[in-house]
Formats: sequence, C-alpha cells, structure tokens
Amino acid sequence: MASISCSPNQLAGLFGPNTTDPTAAAVYICSAFTSVGESYKDTQRAVDTTYLLFSAYLVFAMQLGFAMLCAGSVRAKNTMNIMLTNVLDAAAGGIFYYLFGFAFAFGSPSNGFIGHHFFGLKKIPDGVNFDYSNFLYQWAFAIAAAGITSGSIAERTQFVAYLIYSSFLTGLVYPVVSHWFWSSDGWASAFKPSDRLFGTGVIDFAGSGVVHMVGGIAGLWGALIEGPRIGRFDHTGRAVTLRGHSASLVVLGTFLLWFGWYGFNPGSFNKILYNYGQPGQFYGQWSAVGRTAVTTTLAGCMAALTTLFGKRILSGHWNVTDVCNGLLGGFAAITAGCSVVEPWAAIVCGFVASLVLIGCNKLAEKLKFDDPLEAAQLHGGCGAWGVIFTALFAKEEYVAQVYGSGVHHGLFMGGGAKLLAAHVIQILTIAGWVSVTMGPLFFILHKLKLLRISPEDEMAGMDLTRHGGFAYVYHDNDSQKHGLPLQKIEPTAAVPSS
Repeated sequence: MASISCSPNQLAGLFGPNTTDPTAAAVYICSAFTSVGESYKDTQRAVDTTYLLFSAYLVFAMQLGFAMLCAGSVRAKNTMNIMLTNVLDAAAGGIFYYLFGFAFAFGSPSNGFIGHHFFGLKKIPDGVNFDYSNFLYQWAFAIAAAGITSGSIAERTQFVAYLIYSSFLTGLVYPVVSHWFWSSDGWASAFKPSDRLFGTGVIDFAGSGVVHMVGGIAGLWGALIEGPRIGRFDHTGRAVTLRGHSASLVVLGTFLLWFGWYGFNPGSFNKILYNYGQPGQFYGQWSAVGRTAVTTTLAGCMAALTTLFGKRILSGHWNVTDVCNGLLGGFAAITAGCSVVEPWAAIVCGFVASLVLIGCNKLAEKLKFDDPLEAAQLHGGCGAWGVIFTALFAKEEYVAQVYGSGVHHGLFMGGGAKLLAAHVIQILTIAGWVSVTMGPLFFILHKLKLLRISPEDEMAGMDLTRHGGFAYVYHDNDSQKHGLPLQKIEPTAAVPSS
C-alpha cells in the first residue's frame, strides 16, 4: 500500500506571500496528514487481522465436517469413538502446537530445517510478522492434518494411540514440513528471499503437500502397520465392503468441509487489503481471493461429477459416498495451486484428481489395504497430484502477484521445468520425512500393544467396550424399558434391475 507522506519544508514554500506563518501552517497540515496515515495503517491491520481470524474460524469449522464425515463412514458401533478422536485431535493439537509446533514452523530467524523461536508463543506478537491470529490460523491447519490420519486408522485403534500420534504429528512432524515450504527461512520455500530451491522454491499455497500429503501418508503407515479391519477381506482375499452407517452424516460432513475450504484456500493469503498496482484500481488481492474461491469450487465440482459417472460405469450405481469423496479429492488437489491457476485449469485439476482417487482405491483393494475413509488415497494421492498440477499450470501473472519476482511459473504455461523439479523434490521429501517419523512411531506402538484393540473389542464395537455404550439408543415405552442399539441391515441379495 502507498503511504501518505508530507514534508513541512516543501509545503511551506507553496503558501502565498499573505500567509502569516507558512512554516507553522505547513507543520500543522503535515501532522494532520501523518495522523491520518497512521490511522489508515491501523485500519489496514484491523481489516487484515479480521479477515485472517474469520478464515481461521472457517478452517476450524472443518473439524465438525471431519467429525460428521468420519461418524457416517464407520459402523454405528464405533460412532462415539471416532467422534471423540476428532475432539481430541483439536484439543491435544492445540496444546502441543502452542508449546512446540508454531515455534518449529515459524520461529524465525532460524535454519532451513526447523524454527527455534516463539515456544509457548513467547514474544508473540513480534511486531513484524506474527500476531495471535497467525497462531490460531496455523493451529487450525495442524489439527486438520491430524484429523486426516484418524480416518485411516478408524474402527480398530486404541484410544491412547490417538493421543500419542496426534500430539507427535501436530507438535513436530507437521510443523517441520510447514517450515520447509511456508516459512521465509525454509530450505524449499518460495517466500525465501534468496537461494531458493532450483532458483524458484515450491508453490504449495494452502497445503496439498504440506497438509494433505502429511496427513495422508501418516494414515497410510498407521493403517499398514495395524492391518485391515476384521471382515474387510474374506479367507480368499476378496474385498468385503464394510459400509458406513449413515450416508446423511457423510453428506453433512462433506458440505461442512466444502464451506470450511473457503477459509482454507482463500484465507491462506493472510491479508486482503492489498492492491497490485496504483491505489484506487479495481484489481487487488481482494480479487485474487475471489479467484481462489472460484478455482477451489470448480475443482471440487468437476471431481464430484467425474467420480459420479466413473463409479457408475465401474459399479453400476450412483453412489453418494463416492461422490462426496471425489469432491473432497478435488479440493485436496487444488489446494496447492488455487491462487495461481486459471479457473479452466482448476477443472482439469478436478477431473484428474477423481481418476487418481479411483485408481488409488483400486490399488488399495488389490494390496488389501484398509482405510475406512479412503483418507490415505484421497489426501495422499490427490494431494500429490495437486503438487504436480501446480508445477504444470501456474500462471506467470498470478505467481508474480502472490510470490513476487523470481518464482517460476508452470511448465505448460511456458515457465520451464525448474518448478516441476522443485515439486517432485517436495513430494519425495514429505513422503520420506513422514515415513521416518510416523512409521516408527506406529511400529513402536504396535510392538508395545498400544496400537490395535483386541479382536473381541473390535467385533463388539468400541462404543460398547471402551466408551460405556452405543451412540444410538431408542426407547420403546410400550414394550420395554431399556434402550436397544440401532443395527444396520445389509441386503442379502441383489435386487434385479428392471
């Protein structure tokens, strides 16, 4: 933003000969202009902070979406368990991100690997870059990554394991990755002033890699080490569908996540009152925020429609759960490049994201990998595609507006292959870092018998054995005085088509 400046000496020379004391008048006028300028700066900070806080509230509301989606995707006997894990992701994540996570992620000045300032929010606000609103927004991102992982290991994981992995993920694993790609000190960050990776750094605007790949790969290792749920594959190795108990909750959760994504992607600008040219022009960051919301919407919509017809061809059904997952896969993919691509490119992103998700699900079934929410496939697979997509379709004009000069644009947009090379490195380093941290953690929990519940508890359901009763109980006063759990009745035979 242009600042208001006034020089009393220059202004005094502009007064006519009839002015009694031109110097005093000039000082008075300039002091008034300075006061107005400072008030304008305060207003700008207030507007930007309000925008960031509102975005943080939207991202936090995604936790409700995760909770509803998870609850609907598991069987009724595990509903309270999965809901409680979502609450604990936010609660444990809040404490550990406050103590360690924010410092590891953004504690500047630091080295390229990890931050080392702001532990326990000491010296926040710092008067330069960070205020409390920045912490709140980044915490909402951290717990989103933890929520992704909880879906992969649902219906068979001990409660203590959730607490341990969630604290470790939000306190160390995720913050280190976000430091690499989002901090101005990160070794691969596009915000780094100089010596960027391949001369460009990584464009992962809202976290297809930083958030979604981290959560998805962590869930991958958890599910692999735990093994599939009882009954997921029969004695011949054929996949058996263990359907979630409520498509209504799945749809509700999906719409809540969709709503929250408008804080996740557009909110990642962190501020809105910033123009890209001379003051008074129509076009500024407020327009880029709108464009980002549009690309986010189009990618999700295209992925949903592609999944709808793709699954219809493969299975012969119009499946609402598959469509919801396809929609979310499109959102996960566009998250990296949402601010730097054209709307038409977002449609391409969503189309391919749907195919990636369908392909990953087929591969998971072949490998007997069991993820009740398809979280590893959706967030890991589609997140990786989103990182590659950005390196192909990022537009030069938009990259310059968001990241400044020196950052390369997409290969298909005439920007060369350096950005693509940087993004391949991002995928490999995220996969490697999460594997060497979360993989051993889940393996140790497994060896200590702290990871998976007993077969008896799994068959009975964790709501009954670990949480004191079922989530759904009805009372029939005419026939009995005790509650009965609702049970899902699956069709025993296919209904002939007419």
